[in-house]
Amino acid sequence: MKRLYAWLPTTVDRRVRVLAWASLVVQIVLIGTGGAVRLTGSGLGCPTWPQCTDGSFVSTPEMGVHGIIEFTNRLLTFVVVLVSIAVFVAVLRIRRQRRDLFVLTLLQGLSIPLQAVIGGITVLTGLNPYIVGLHFVVSIGLIVVTAMLVYRVHYGVRSTASGAALPLAVPGWYLSVSRLAAVFVGLAVTLGILTTGSGPHAGDAATPRNGLNTDVMEHLHSYPAYVLFALTVLLVVVALVRGLPRRWPLTLLVIEGLQIAVGLTQSRLGLPPALVIVHMVLAGCLVAAMTATLLAERRSEPAPLLAREPLAVS
Repeated sequence: MKRLYAWLPTTVDRRVRVLAWASLVVQIVLIGTGGAVRLTGSGLGCPTWPQCTDGSFVSTPEMGVHGIIEFTNRLLTFVVVLVSIAVFVAVLRIRRQRRDLFVLTLLQGLSIPLQAVIGGITVLTGLNPYIVGLHFVVSIGLIVVTAMLVYRVHYGVRSTASGAALPLAVPGWYLSVSRLAAVFVGLAVTLGILTTGSGPHAGDAATPRNGLNTDVMEHLHSYPAYVLFALTVLLVVVALVRGLPRRWPLTLLVIEGLQIAVGLTQSRLGLPPALVIVHMVLAGCLVAAMTATLLAERRSEPAPLLAREPLAVS
């Protein structure tokens, strides 16, 4: 135990950064595999929970491809668990100096039983579209948490030792525009969830829909996306002209452009499942980029290093 504790990082080193990135990546991948489950009508490929079928935790040949897809998605959950535990343990020795990292990794770990409960309710309610949507909302929240984790392991703390926030790196009105853009990100994602729950990709023919008009929802989903794009163009132009932090607004703009292009293409091609999955994954990337954009608008400074401490661990 002493050796293990001595091996843990005493500062934010490469191990912490790699695990932070892994935590973000697995959350985005999980959105993609969850989308594959829904788009292939495999939501009940494993008809029971927590077992895949009565008497078996794994899919059986009789369950066919739908069982394989749903079981693969469930299996990825174990990868998420392992990564969450690893990154939490990695910041244990620096929990006092980097309380922000400790809290973020703790939130990520606590989300696992929450997601498991929602997943079980999803199966038990026969894929109720609102419960499925809640599952996606929690995943989006976890992308915010893990994106914050990645940003902070790279750029340090955003407050002084006394807890006071560091100065803004941008004008106050610019931060307000960014926060407004974040609101439209939330609107676009929420309306996208409702649109999917009303349309052909909510599951197979027996899966319940939310009863909303799909054509109307597609239009409503597009409006905040276009407003978001306009706001982001403004952020990028001002950043370039005034020498403000530009990396993340530019990244955000590129993702939005891809998202709009994929959205228009999938609409004109009759919503091919592969493009819908890409659209969902890009939504996760969009949320991560928006999170980093907001974080970059306040100055950061390196966190203090952890002094070597005696190993009082048995």
